[in-house]
Amino acid sequence: MSSYYKHHVFFCLNERDDGKACCADHNAKAMQEYAKKRCKQLGIAGAEGRVRINKAGCLNRCELGPVLVVYPEAVWYTFVDQQDIDEIIDSHLVNGVPVERLMVDR
Repeated sequence: MSSYYKHHVFFCLNERDDGKACCADHNAKAMQEYAKKRCKQLGIAGAEGRVRINKAGCLNRCELGPVLVVYPEAVWYTFVDQQDIDEIIDSHLVNGVPVERLMVDR
């Protein structure tokens, strides 16, 4: 069985009100919006066989945050800024080469 999307990306946007670490504290929402816009600009966003960028609630990895996960490969990444998001998009989503330096599981 194959995935509907070539790559389905979930950005954790979880916000915690108990003082514990959360992805929302690390600009995750802005980075998700940026990734979605950039994929549209590159013409890779959309229907079957393409890339889908989604928001997610808690992915239970906040201590590694911010995090995103790319399916169907189940590759988990952390990121700091737009340059990291660009690298994930260009290397993994466009060229199929995961970005080792940003992976949280190796």
